[in-house]
Order: sequence, then structure tokens, then C-alpha cells
Amino acid sequence: MVEHGDIRVVHRGGSKINFREPVLSHDSRLLLCASGECVKVFSSSTEECVHDLQGHTDLVTGVLLNPSNHLQAYSCSADGTVRLWDFTDGILIKTLVVGFPIYSLYASAHHNGVLFIVISMASDKRSELFQLAALHLPQSGDQLVEAREFSSVLGDVSSNPAAIAFGQGGEYIASAKGLHLEVYFFKKQKSYRFSLKEDNKKGAKNTFTCLSCHPKDDCIATGHEDGKIRLWRNFNHKREYTYSTLHWHHSAVSSVRFTPEGTNLLSGGVESVLVQWRYNQETQKDFLPRLGAAITHIAVSPDGELFCTAHSDNKLTVIQSCVKVSAVIQGLVKGESVRTDLMVDPRSKALVLNGKPGHLQFYSLQRDKQLYNLDIVQQEYIHESGLQQFEVVKAAFDTRGNWLATVEERKQKDSTLELNLKLWAYDEQTQSFVLNTTVSGPHEARITAMCFCHTADSQTTMLVSASQDGHFKAWQLAEAAQTEDEGPFWSCDFVGAYHSLVPECCCFSADGSLLAISFQEVVTVWSPASWELLTTLSQPPGAIRDLCFGRQSCSKYLLGTTAKNLLCCWNLLTCTLEWSTSMDVSLLLSDPLSENMAAFCSHAGCTDLFVFKPSEPRPLFSHKAICSGKVTRAVFAPREEMLESCEESSQWLNRSQLYFLTQYMDLMTFITKAEEDRLMASSKRLVIDDSVAVTPFYLLLGKHRQQQQEKQDRSFSAERNQLPQGSVAIKELLHTPAHVLPSASFLCSMFVRSLLISVTDSREEKKSEEEEMESDKEEESECEMEASTMGQGQTAEAQETAAPALTKAQARELRRVKKLDHSWLSSLLDS
Repeated sequence: MVEHGDIRVVHRGGSKINFREPVLSHDSRLLLCASGECVKVFSSSTEECVHDLQGHTDLVTGVLLNPSNHLQAYSCSADGTVRLWDFTDGILIKTLVVGFPIYSLYASAHHNGVLFIVISMASDKRSELFQLAALHLPQSGDQLVEAREFSSVLGDVSSNPAAIAFGQGGEYIASAKGLHLEVYFFKKQKSYRFSLKEDNKKGAKNTFTCLSCHPKDDCIATGHEDGKIRLWRNFNHKREYTYSTLHWHHSAVSSVRFTPEGTNLLSGGVESVLVQWRYNQETQKDFLPRLGAAITHIAVSPDGELFCTAHSDNKLTVIQSCVKVSAVIQGLVKGESVRTDLMVDPRSKALVLNGKPGHLQFYSLQRDKQLYNLDIVQQEYIHESGLQQFEVVKAAFDTRGNWLATVEERKQKDSTLELNLKLWAYDEQTQSFVLNTTVSGPHEARITAMCFCHTADSQTTMLVSASQDGHFKAWQLAEAAQTEDEGPFWSCDFVGAYHSLVPECCCFSADGSLLAISFQEVVTVWSPASWELLTTLSQPPGAIRDLCFGRQSCSKYLLGTTAKNLLCCWNLLTCTLEWSTSMDVSLLLSDPLSENMAAFCSHAGCTDLFVFKPSEPRPLFSHKAICSGKVTRAVFAPREEMLESCEESSQWLNRSQLYFLTQYMDLMTFITKAEEDRLMASSKRLVIDDSVAVTPFYLLLGKHRQQQQEKQDRSFSAERNQLPQGSVAIKELLHTPAHVLPSASFLCSMFVRSLLISVTDSREEKKSEEEEMESDKEEESECEMEASTMGQGQTAEAQETAAPALTKAQARELRRVKKLDHSWLSSLLDS
């Protein structure tokens, strides 16, 4: 058995971008947000990801701008480090090792050299008691520095970053937790604590959810679970504090934020409405409704020009001064569960799964960005708890990606199950799927499985659905009648059953010649051409949970998993059980581009992965405890470029990449060490040749330009001596941004030394010049001898047509032109 070796499980995409409050740069051009183990930098205008700041080894828990340099940003992580980034160029400047998991990060321009972090009060990582500590930044020029000097500021604070904020001029810091508000004054080194009752007379809950401090006035705005906003004043006296109440939200206020000038207060909650309150004129308020999902965070740019809201559907919305939405950055939508399987669209190679309620989302794995949503239910979703609405529970693509089948269901209390089977055709003009056929009530009970016939060269398109009513149905694409208005539509071609048993799963063979359907403990094999029952396969007791045909050289095998924790393999040529092994397989799937199969097995509260070929008893790869809990959704996604891995343990990743969803809805994948090193090397490439615009002509001739540049460099080095080693430092000095460089006094001596040329170098230069002059003289004498021999042998006709003699300069230029490489022109003409 081959262990995992150099293969690692990583967050490859789909991480939450709404986990923490986003940060807008000073010029409002860039947007920073925590995303899994990295920090993503988006353009606020184009919505594209500009940089992916990688370096943390655990979840990033906070991002903020450096108060002393607006081109830098701090990030903190549960890995116990704080990292300083130049986010405009994507460069890691410094890493501060704290040694404790950090849950949030704060800074103030009035507290130089100090960061404020929230860490656990106990050494145990799982402790639920947190404290706010002041971390003193060490004065060191090293890139990796230990930062162990910190002092406690407030004890028993909330781990929610929205519950702590700095006040006017950094004079105080406010913290809210539960029913208590605590304000710490730095000059007095004293804190005041204010409490509310658990609920009021009407039963509304007063628990604090978030807060924000006014930038120019002693005022603290707090949000509460009952939808109220309280404005606290005069809180520098324990007994003389006052507060006023604002109320518009009908549920908990998730975020409040003052604008930089303090003229407005922004608030948001589950209503998907951004509310803008006028400060000191609270009766006047503006609304920006229909933002699509509940607001979880609100951020404002330092110049106050842009607002940014984070939403519960993993979306960031950029808003121009509460007037209109200017950009939407949509991440992978993560609901409570994925009812459909993970699928890959054959056309766009996008990951397809449940998105917003009643939708399928198409998510690009390469760009880590949602492409679009497809509205399946086509009904308005009503946000009301306890109300049963249509949900998309099944989906499947055909081989070419021309057809998409979906199943939606709704089960009301004390009513029958409502089912709809919809067939969608791909439209080339709109580049999306258009509804073709709707079948109301395709079965009398819930549909358990659905799949298309996988043959790419088949003339007919077939869909099979199995249901708890004891029947399976075959649907075929029928030609339309002789009318111009109607196109092709789907109809039921065959209805099958087996001894009144319930079919659980179905699967077509790779060539489409066989259909396997499991009826509880019996596996039946059918011929789709004639709908004849070919054979039934016996197996040890236990209901079949998964069925999967082998691929390519292993196409003669059929594999299945049972409820009795068995993995069985049948040989279809002999119709016998080839082998079986005892393992609790939660998910079994095959790679469509190879013979490999993957089995996710539950063991001791974790999931193990085994990759194997049905024809070989020895697994190709195994990885213990890839995640906690069960894995019930996974898919093999084809690679854009095939890997050329020679390691036995990683060859199964050459053609396809395996993605899976954990029980916490995290999208994970496997990456080899060589692939990870290549990605890290590309992220560290800081100097980029931007002297030529990236145009189609540049892309066409870029390779030749690079080859010609290399030849010129070699000829230049042969003609002229190399500069001293300090020239590398000069290059780095000229290409590195000024705010990242050390002080000028430190670089001065090195820079001056790099400009000096030694005496030996000058002597060698004179010697090379003399050698060059001698070689020129020899070439000139050879040219004169050639001219004399040509003059003796030429005829009278040649004398009439002879070209004039070349000068020395023209002859030298002619020799130089002959040495040039013109091969690029032939390749250009051939293309």
C-alpha cells in the first residue's frame, strides 16, 4: 500500500470570503478579504482577483490596513502568526510569530508600534474565554521575528471582531459581550462596565451583537438581537451614561459602522437592506434594498466613497455611497447541505452544485470564482422559517454538456409530495441552459437516482430515473412534429421494475451498452437497446448504496458498496463476485479519464481515502484522516494541462483532480509537492517584464523575443566583460518598491561599491579590444583575397552585371546581418 507521501490535502477553492469584515484600500481601488488560509485582493471595479496572499498555514481570522503605511496590510491567523504584506505588489514583508492562535486583530494610528489581538485566556486552544492583548512590535529588520512581548488590556471579551472597536482618537477601546458593554480608557488605565437586562417588558432580547465608535465624537453605536440600535453617550462616567434607541430592523443587527466623517451610521441584518442613518438626525434614513442575502459585515473606504457589504451567501457587494451597487464578488455559495451530487459541466469545466435556494451554481475551480447561477425552480423564495419550498435535489449532465436534467421537490405538512423533472437544453446564443421539457409528477414517490447514458457517439440521448415507488423510467429525446414552433422534447420510453423492490441507485457503463440498477440487495443488469434483463448479480447481504462501472481496461468490472460495510467487485464476463473487502465506504466514484476509482471510508470519526484499480489488489494510494466526519460529496475534475508526475503515489492525479466537500462545507482537494512548489515559485516571481503590452502580436512573437534576448545577452557577455557582482543588487534596488526597501544609509555603501570597476577588469577590457582589432584585420585581408580571385575569373558578361565593391563598414554590417536569427519569420509564415 502506498501512503500519501508528498501529497497534501488543501483548501483549493471555494473558501469563505464573508468570514471576516472586508477592507478597502485608501484609494478605494482594491478590496482585501480573508479567504481560508490566504488573503485575497480584489479589484473593486473589475471584480477580478489581483493577488492571492499565501503564507499562513491555518485559517486567516483578520485583515486590517497598516495605520503607518496605507500600502501595507496586516493579517492574523489561527496558526499563531501576524504577517505584514505589501498588498499592491503581493509581497510578504514580515512575519511575527506570536505562538498562540489569534482570533481577531485591531490597530490605531494613535498607538504606534502596537497591535491589539484577541487570544485565548488559557493555554488550551479550545478555551471559550478570550482576552484582548496589546502586542508590542519588535524593532528588527529580519523577515521572521518572534513577538512575545504583549500585555493584557481587557479580559473576557468576545471572539467576534465586530464586538470590539477603537474610539475617538484612540483614547479608548470598547468591547461588547452578552449583555455587557465595557469601555477601557488608555490614559486613565481604567475601564467602565455597563449592563442591560436580558429582555425588556415586551420580551425582546437585549444581547449585544456588534458595535462601532464615532470617529469624532464620544458616541458608541451598538446593535442588538431584537433589531434595535443604541447610541451610548457620556460613558466616561459610570453613573451618568445615557443612550438613545433606533429601531428599524425586525431581527438581529449583524453590523453597524460609522462613516469616516461621522455624518452617517450604516446598519444591516437579515433583511438584505443597507440602512443609512443621519447622525443626530436619526429620523432621516435612506435604504438600499434587495441586496440578495443577509448582511453579515459592513466596511467603508477611508475616503468614504465606497461601502462594502459581506453577505451570508458568500458574496461581497461594492456600493457607491449607498446609491447603487457597482460590483459584486460572488464566492462559492455554501448552504446547510448539498442535495445534488458534485458535478463538472463538460463545457465550461465548472463545478456545479446547489447554490442559492432553488438555483444551481456554476463555479470555476481555476479562477475560484462563481460564473453564474441557473434558476431551476423559477419561483420567488420567501424568507420565512418553517415554510416548505421547492428544493433542487437531483441534477445530471449528459456527456457533451448539451442537456441538463434536474429534479425539484416540495413536501408540505399533511400533503402529498410534489415532484418536477425538468430537462434543460444548452443554448449557444445565450451560453446558458434553457428549459426544454417539464414533467410534473414523473414518479409517484421520491426519486432516488438519475443518470444519463454516457456514450459520446450515441445517436439517441437517454435519461434513466429510479424512484421509491418501485419503478425506474427511461426518458428519450423525441423528434418534434412537423411544425416550426416546436422543437425536440422528452418523453417516457420504458418503465421497468423488479419483484416490487425499491431501486436505490443506477449507473450506465462507459460505452452505454449496459445499465445496472440496484433493487435493495439485488443488482440487475439491463440492455438499454432492447430493455431485456440480462442478469442479476448476487452478493453478501446488505442493501446496495453505490454502484459504479469500471473504465477503460477495467470496464468489465462493476463495483458496489453495501449497508453491511462491504465493497464488492463483480466480473461482468463471468457474472461472478471477483472480490470483496470489509470497509465502511461512504462514497465510491470513478475517474472518467482513467481506470482509477476512489473510495472514501469512515473510520473512528474521520474519513480515509483509498485510490485503486479494480483489477489490482494493491491500492495505488491511501491517505488516513483526510478530514473529520463523513465525506458524502466528491468529484473528479479533468485538468487543463496533464501533470507529468513520475512518483507512483501521485500518478493518479496526472489527468484529473479530486475535489470533495467536508461536513463543514469546505471544498478540499489534493496537491502534490511538485505542484505546490511550482505554485509557490510563481507567486514569488516579483520582477515582471511590463515593458511591452500584452497584445496578440506580443503573445505570438514573445517566444522569439525571449530567444533573441538570450542570444543578445550571450553575445554581449562575449564582447564585453561582466560587471561586478554588485549589479544584481542594482537590479533589485531599481525594481523593488521604495516603501519595502531598507533605509538609504544602509544601501549607500553597497550601491557605490557596485559602481566601481577594478583595475584588473580595465586591463582585461583593453586586451579584449586589441584581440578584436586583430581579428578585424584578418577578416579584411581574407575579404581582399576573395575579391582578387573573383576578379581573375570573371567573364565579360559578369563585368557588365557586376555589383559595385563594398566598403569596409558595409562588409562588417553584412557579416553581422548574416549572423542574425531569422527562424521566427518562417514559423510565423507557417502558422
